Amino acid sequence: MSMTMTQKILAAHCQKAHLTAGEFVHVDLDMVLGNDITAPVAIDSYDQMAVKKVFDTSKIALVPDHFTPNKDIETANLAIKMRQFAKQNQIENYFEIGQMGIEHALLPEKGLVVAGDVVIGADSHTCTYGALGAFSTGIGSTDMAVGMATGKCWFKVPTAIKVVLTGQLKDWSSGKDVILHLIGLIGVDGARYQSLEFTGEGLNSLTMDDRFTIANMAIEAGAKNGIFEVDEKTKAYIEAHSKKEAIVYSADSDAEYTRVIEINLSEIEPTVAFPHLPENTKTFKDIPEISIDQVIVGSCTNGRFDDLKVTAEILKGQKVHPNVRMIIIPATQKIYLDALKAGYIEIFINAGAVVSTPTCGPCLGGHMGILGKNERAVATTNRNFVGRMGHKSSEIYLSSPAVATVSAIQGKLSSPRLFYKGE
Repeated sequence: MSMTMTQKILAAHCQKAHLTAGEFVHVDLDMVLGNDITAPVAIDSYDQMAVKKVFDTSKIALVPDHFTPNKDIETANLAIKMRQFAKQNQIENYFEIGQMGIEHALLPEKGLVVAGDVVIGADSHTCTYGALGAFSTGIGSTDMAVGMATGKCWFKVPTAIKVVLTGQLKDWSSGKDVILHLIGLIGVDGARYQSLEFTGEGLNSLTMDDRFTIANMAIEAGAKNGIFEVDEKTKAYIEAHSKKEAIVYSADSDAEYTRVIEINLSEIEPTVAFPHLPENTKTFKDIPEISIDQVIVGSCTNGRFDDLKVTAEILKGQKVHPNVRMIIIPATQKIYLDALKAGYIEIFINAGAVVSTPTCGPCLGGHMGILGKNERAVATTNRNFVGRMGHKSSEIYLSSPAVATVSAIQGKLSSPRLFYKGE
């Protein structure tokens, strides 16, 4: 019987020849992930289980990334709890300040996830690793605790939506525009508890960073996971970053999908999600003049090297508008260093932007750029809910790094295409 990519991975991890949507399964885990907000809660649950040791010291990753460095006593104490747990349990993949990064950029960079893996993380954007052909999904802290203790997690096998990509992206369009377009098309619950499975010849034009961005925001459409068909780009990325053995699972030609969506990448325009949901998308033919106060380039969605590259290409020789605060956050220490070597950091500072250490920071309203009353921000983050980045009256406009950067220069929400036409 036929299966999707996700169904095949789950079947292999519960030693079954076949799975159908709706089954409940108990699967083996390749990685369990927690951060400085969710891991301390999981540790409390773990301590109540009376287990003597974690299931595998090499298959747990703990990353202090949400409040980095600690912003107050409360967050410092959360970090202490995670740090002590990591030391006591000899967790191999604990990443202290100076070695860390935003978790969903860091794990692929460190080669901790490869194609065919099953990964759970106590963070909703754990679905990012589907870009590598892995099944990865967010779970609660209690499930994280059980995962650390037993190396297993239960799932209801999801149905799937097939997303067929054709054509290729035009200048100044990116993976962020693709996923915003898709969420605008199907809505924030359009893929509820389904797998979004990306395939088609259009994959050839997407970089790995594009794919990480798209998979990262699968949850914003309600999906259980997002997953990309593994191609030569995926294999090359894995070989360059990991020593783990990758296992490629391809969907059967007659696999069952609840829906097939075709997206011609050549038709994708720079897209913005208006407050207060990622589904409230518009392209610039429908966007009025909106002045802004702040721009954020960063997060687990768009803080990778390609994102900083396009930001630097646009900012070079320009100045951030005097009414705008621009904050740029490399997603990992390596990305920060690579951007420094490429001369991007100098460009950012000369343009009047500020560069932060890797952190989730403002994305969740943590620190490093909280919005005040009635302020507006253009951000490359993944959510724009009421009060997400600060005051409940503030507004967040989600965009690609290109849109965010041009908007920072213009002082208003702006299209990179119009900007480079001199209009």
